[in-house]
Amino acid sequence: MKKSIESLEKVTSYFDKKRIATQHELKDILGTTSTMTIFRRLKSLGYLSSYSHRGKYYTLFDIPQFDRDGLWSHNSVWFSRYGNLGETVKSIIEESQAGWSAQELENILHAEVKRPLLQLYQQDVIFREKSAGVYVYYSNRPDKQRSQLLIRREKNAEVTIGLPAQIEALSHELKAAIILFFSILDEQQRRLYAGLEAQKMGHGGDRQIAELLGMDVHTVAKGRRELFGGEIEREGVRKSGGGRKRTEKKHQKSSNASSK
Repeated sequence: MKKSIESLEKVTSYFDKKRIATQHELKDILGTTSTMTIFRRLKSLGYLSSYSHRGKYYTLFDIPQFDRDGLWSHNSVWFSRYGNLGETVKSIIEESQAGWSAQELENILHAEVKRPLLQLYQQDVIFREKSAGVYVYYSNRPDKQRSQLLIRREKNAEVTIGLPAQIEALSHELKAAIILFFSILDEQQRRLYAGLEAQKMGHGGDRQIAELLGMDVHTVAKGRRELFGGEIEREGVRKSGGGRKRTEKKHQKSSNASSK
């Protein structure tokens, strides 16, 4: 019993200093090679596994100071009050106001989430729907899901309404540079360049770029479709035989005539 108490004190003392530990470090502290011994000590103290770094780090329950999302990190190792990565993703989505996309979740969790998202969706634990071209994940509870979908759609509408400000926010110098660059392109290049800039802007981009560059909105849309649909003719815009005629033959005739 005394030996057991001493080993618990060693573990507690180590966590007080380092905050987190790996299984290998704990084995060194206790002078054991037994994984079961480590987990018995951790279980008696109450512990959490990291959801990042494949769960290889541990901490004690009373150490983390979780943020409002229920997350805590130390030396870039992340822990969650909800447990492993799958449970954390599920809980973060469940408590969100407007659902989360994979990128938004990765920004919050600082971890790759595509695999747990797919697993949760396939297990019918969460719901997903495309929003502004990307999948957004929502609660699977009908009442919560309806609320999340409504708020997400309202946010998308606000962004759409505010899109013209994107062009207005550009400096006069940048606008002038865009227009100057546009003016030196040929017809196909202008259409493709306009399509590229419109794609960057997202919904409503065709109209905004058309207004900036004085183009027909349908031409901008055509350029965008060509560029991202792989429909570009790489041989150039001139047809075979177009352009200035070669003068070589004319020069040869003139030389022959003078030699007679």
